[in-house]
Amino acid sequence: MTNLGDFEVFAKVVATGNMSLAGKLLGFSPAVVSKRIKRLEDRLETRLLQRTTRQMTLTEAGRGFYERVINILAGIEEAEAYISGRTTHLSGTLRLSAPTSFGRMHIAPHLKGFMDKHPSIVVELTLNDGFSDLIAEGYDLAIRIGELSDSSLIARRLASVRRILCASPDYIATNGAPRSIDDLQRHCCLPSQNGDPWKLVGPRGSFVVRPQAGLVTNSSEVVREAVIAGIGIALRSTWDIGEELRKGRLVRVLPEIEGSHNITVSAVYPTREFLPSKVRAFIDYLARVYGPHPYWDRNEIRPELSAALKTDALPG
Repeated sequence: MTNLGDFEVFAKVVATGNMSLAGKLLGFSPAVVSKRIKRLEDRLETRLLQRTTRQMTLTEAGRGFYERVINILAGIEEAEAYISGRTTHLSGTLRLSAPTSFGRMHIAPHLKGFMDKHPSIVVELTLNDGFSDLIAEGYDLAIRIGELSDSSLIARRLASVRRILCASPDYIATNGAPRSIDDLQRHCCLPSQNGDPWKLVGPRGSFVVRPQAGLVTNSSEVVREAVIAGIGIALRSTWDIGEELRKGRLVRVLPEIEGSHNITVSAVYPTREFLPSKVRAFIDYLARVYGPHPYWDRNEIRPELSAALKTDALPG
């Protein structure tokens, strides 16, 4: 039977992407780590890792094996926690990936509450706007925003994403408020950072608007600052501009129109029957923080501004 210690060595090598670092974390020399990996491959009669002088990647067999190995190791950890009676005392490293703006605004400020409750957990939070490969990069989970698609990952919805059309009071004072979707043609409408058209929903159904402006950028935060500065109208998520709406730095336009409703904030993690307690605890924690009605949607617009901007916001 394969030595379970070899499973742990293999999993640590995949998580760190480096035999030397994996050995340092496990207390082994790089030579010992390499020997343990080779022993495991010989036992399985298949190559798990492709190794060159510059990089190391999982083979197809190695990827499938890793998915199952982390499940086994998680199950052992759960079993040991149950026997020792420390199911409420969580420890270890929680590796988490999240979108840059959302992570900065709605994850980082809440880490203290989780870390105070679980002081033995080390949180490694990586912010990036790409889709991380959870398995290859060794993440325990990722927070993603978008339409959920079929994949080998498990997803738990944390919050719905509402997107609204908004502008600064100065922009409205200078250019007036649009009274209909067609009226947007005479306004400066800021494209999103990925150039996608606005997919909108109103009382008469779904429709698409292709915004155009004198500003094109690959940064969502630049679009955010541009709309606050009064350059034009933008379609923004309420998690991103909720505070600006509450303070009156932005106001909603065409209030009967919103972005399509099939976008969510979700926690995704590798397919496994046993979810480690530290991962489950963090997901449950975020779900409680956001709640069924996320705090960024509360008091989203001042009553006097809402009354002033009330329009017949039907397409056409």
